[in-house]
Amino acid sequence: MTARLQDRYALVTGSTDGIGVAVAQALAAEGAHVIVSGRNTDRGKETVRAIEEAGGRATFVAADLGRGAAAIRELADAANEVAGGALDILVNNAALLIDPAPTAEVGEDLIDQALRVNVKAAFLLTGLIAPAMAARGKGVIINMGSINGLFGSAHSALYSATKATIHSLTKSWAAEYGPAGVRVNTVAPGPTLTEKISGIQDRLAPMIAAMPSRRASTPAEVGAAVVFLAGDDASNIHGATLSVDGGRAAV
Repeated sequence: MTARLQDRYALVTGSTDGIGVAVAQALAAEGAHVIVSGRNTDRGKETVRAIEEAGGRATFVAADLGRGAAAIRELADAANEVAGGALDILVNNAALLIDPAPTAEVGEDLIDQALRVNVKAAFLLTGLIAPAMAARGKGVIINMGSINGLFGSAHSALYSATKATIHSLTKSWAAEYGPAGVRVNTVAPGPTLTEKISGIQDRLAPMIAAMPSRRASTPAEVGAAVVFLAGDDASNIHGATLSVDGGRAAV
């Protein structure tokens, strides 16, 4: 462990599996006290246990952000209680992954669910946490975007739209909160070796073969990007998108 984020408090939404776990572990390895959050209590407690066994600090707060404003406020209140009212880092990572489908076959219920989880939750949670950061004159917000939000992809309109919205919100929030000392940036992963994509690797193979790196990213590599943007080495980076995609968005 090093200490780039020593004594800072970080809330990571959707940190009970996949990329979220790696982000929580990476922040904790740099000294942050991480508030792990998600719907699955067993996985959340396992994430906390793994962090503590590695010498870090973490607290689990159960939250289903798809339930709407009341659940989001409960999470914000609980995180602030853990952090003593001084949350330093917010990572808006929770997201609904959506299977590719023609636009005409995407139902209204799925559209509403995707917007609630992928956009509304981040919007409301930021609105609850960022003003206190601004009042203290410091803080970091990192939104988890996607390379799908950077270019068009057939049969991915809904997911891509939610992530493009997150990228746009990053810029708007950088303009709104940056003058008060709050940095807002995006990490945009490409294909990443999580459990959720293990069953679709054949479908991703052509994309990966066209990437300069010729390989998918690991969750730990995405976590490292979050750590960089959360730390003082990124002290004058505002409104940026850091792609962790093996060069896919570039070429």
